[in-house]
Amino acid sequence: MNHWQGGPPVWAGPHAVRRLIGAEAAADELRIGDAERDAVASALHEHFGLGRLTAPELDERLEAALTAKTRGDLRQITRDLPEPHGLSDAGSTPHRRRHPGHPGHRHRFPGGPLLLILLIALVAGGLEALVVAVQVVLVLMVAAAVFSHARRRKHS
Repeated sequence: MNHWQGGPPVWAGPHAVRRLIGAEAAADELRIGDAERDAVASALHEHFGLGRLTAPELDERLEAALTAKTRGDLRQITRDLPEPHGLSDAGSTPHRRRHPGHPGHRHRFPGGPLLLILLIALVAGGLEALVVAVQVVLVLMVAAAVFSHARRRKHS
């Protein structure tokens, strides 16, 4: 019995590689949205945490990821990094953000270090030092929120 009755499948033959390369090149030209940019930014943060990127490299690549327009742009940013790279397969649908308005590339709230600072302030200086430390932390959090909002507006 011949399993190829209708002819060879479209993936077989001498032009199969050219078709696959052409499909990947076409996928690289697809426009991307915030979900794809956020996924790559999150992957870059992970690689930074594993020591694969320096802080200046992370900043440079995040800037490029936030301004990327196509899948090819994002692929260039992650070309020398192992998985995860934040890029889904060309045919898949983009992932939705877990929390709309809070992209994944932002740092998580540094609760552990802040709690440690407040505990040290309480032990070292008593209640007055704790109150001052809380005020400093609140000022820094407000400044960070304002700065990140201004940066988001600059890139949109």
